[in-house]
Amino acid sequence: MKIVVNDFVDGARDARGIAVVIDVFRAFSLAAYAFDAGVQSVLPVDDLELARQYKREDPRRLLFGERHAQPLDGFDGGNSPAQLLRWNLSGVDLIHTTHSGTQGLVNAVHADEVLTGALVNAAAIVKYIQQRAPQQVTLVRMGYAARERCMEDDLCAELLSARLRGEDFPVAGLREHLRSAPAAAKFFDPACQHYAPQADFVMCTDVDRFDFVLRLDQTARPLQLQKVDCRI
Repeated sequence: MKIVVNDFVDGARDARGIAVVIDVFRAFSLAAYAFDAGVQSVLPVDDLELARQYKREDPRRLLFGERHAQPLDGFDGGNSPAQLLRWNLSGVDLIHTTHSGTQGLVNAVHADEVLTGALVNAAAIVKYIQQRAPQQVTLVRMGYAARERCMEDDLCAELLSARLRGEDFPVAGLREHLRSAPAAAKFFDPACQHYAPQADFVMCTDVDRFDFVLRLDQTARPLQLQKVDCRI
């Protein structure tokens, strides 16, 4: 199995085989918690106006997202998994647009399969890929605003790469290590608690919490993430 590591939107466009689009803080951690809480579907969107259009078409849908980590006017919520879980999500369709993660999903058009990448379901991602046995896996680190490398996405790619090669990757102390990540600073800033509560940091760094992967349905319109159980 060939493992390729790419970055940002261009890296998503170049992805081949099984693409794992990584966004730890917070897009694909939020998506995993959403499915665990019972959402029916997650609609990943790159464009703000398209996201609003999907909401107008069906006001029962929840509309969550951010730009530059900030919540957006007219949205039901930002990009906070902790705040999302305040809603009753059973049977809900969630529209989700972010500055990094959803941009990568939408642009990974040449991959055979597209998965979300996060620490919360890393073991399930590895098991799913091993079961599929592709010739190539492309790990796409979306980084900060899809333009700068970031510690948390780099680390997630390293963890996935090591495990796919059959190597051990110690996770003890990982959460404490990521406290020093520049993107984690907002979680500990009292001025940011209304959109980036400290609970988000704890939730996003709960390694191997979930035993499912999120796979993009590339034929659906609008695009949808699907939950695929992958028991560890």
